Amino acid sequence: MRRYRVLCAVVISILTGCVRNAAERQILHLSCQTDSIPYRIPAVAQLRDGSLMSLADYRHCLTDIGFGRVDIRGRILDRWGRKWGEEFVLVEGTGVPDAVDCGYGDPAIVADRESDEILVSLVCGNTIYWHPSTTRQNPNRASLMRSMDGGETWSLEEVTEDIYSLFDDAPQGCVQSCFIASGSIFQSEIIKVGSHYRIYAALTARPNGNRVLYSDDFGRTWSVLGGLDALPAPYGDEAKCAELPDGRVVLSSRTMGGRYFNIFTYTDIGTAAGTWGEAAPSGRRVNGCASVENACNGALLIVPALRNSDGKQVWLALQSVPFGPKRANVGIYAKELPEDLSAISPESFAADWNMKYQISDTWSAYSTMIQLRNGDIAFYHEESHNGMDDTYDMIYQELSVDTITSGRYTAVK
Repeated sequence: MRRYRVLCAVVISILTGCVRNAAERQILHLSCQTDSIPYRIPAVAQLRDGSLMSLADYRHCLTDIGFGRVDIRGRILDRWGRKWGEEFVLVEGTGVPDAVDCGYGDPAIVADRESDEILVSLVCGNTIYWHPSTTRQNPNRASLMRSMDGGETWSLEEVTEDIYSLFDDAPQGCVQSCFIASGSIFQSEIIKVGSHYRIYAALTARPNGNRVLYSDDFGRTWSVLGGLDALPAPYGDEAKCAELPDGRVVLSSRTMGGRYFNIFTYTDIGTAAGTWGEAAPSGRRVNGCASVENACNGALLIVPALRNSDGKQVWLALQSVPFGPKRANVGIYAKELPEDLSAISPESFAADWNMKYQISDTWSAYSTMIQLRNGDIAFYHEESHNGMDDTYDMIYQELSVDTITSGRYTAVK
């Protein structure tokens, strides 16, 4: 039945003239060549019906969330015609100073694989994450949007206290400011304990760097992965999570010149008991994910693939960053994981990324990516042709695993 539906989709696309090159670049939102309000912060998810939803900041205040009015806008890629629909408004900020609804930004999205439920996390309000006046008493606010019908209707809920209160009794002291890093929230392929497969959200937090939250009920309640004393990347910034094939969780966090990687190992999946390793830097020194003269949000994926030299199925890790120098030349690093997954440590994961594919040849910054059901990689990133930090076009394209790895590997479909 699935093959029949895929064949029908291809036939319909051909008949309507909508088949396009998988690597074709499409501008979903335009900022650079107009005097209009700029867009930033890409987020994308594939919904249960096979369509895609993209989201981005729409920055009336011309800069980051916290400085004034920011809306969230998006587009839907139809699963049959493969056409992006018209821009829609997910939520609007009011621009009212000090109000919780002053602005909404930094979207991170996840679509449940078993239902039509979609969850979007947002920073909201009028406080600034890094500013000294943003404290536990005057926090960087958080909200969640939820759809139960594939994005037709949405609810909005502030969850600031739900998140911050998790850390109030932490031995190292409470979290003063935090937010769920933009782009995507990760849903496990393996672990289902509660009503949904487990989801993971990486927090950017100060002081003491990243924490990771997990939820077994699709974000209705949250817990801290590793416990209150866990500091998986004490010097990390915006981060993402991914899952090793054995169920362990990999944290990838931005730092100047590359990434920090760490791995959480379960001792009891049901109770989420386990421990983090020690964060390992990944950059030029270890032939890692070097981002020269920049620190930037990126994405981590771990995907199955066929090694073309012998047809053997293996696992690939993919990490997107701006190669640099500075925020420019966004691309993807790749490496094959060892057959013995238990041998993977934060240090080994951080080193020896031996494949590199450049996507942008100009100023470019944040990126996110997901694997589609056909095995291709949906890649969504910011790109500028004038070098200005807040006037990025939002670029979407689909890339095959063959393309990313220069023909060494093919996706498992």
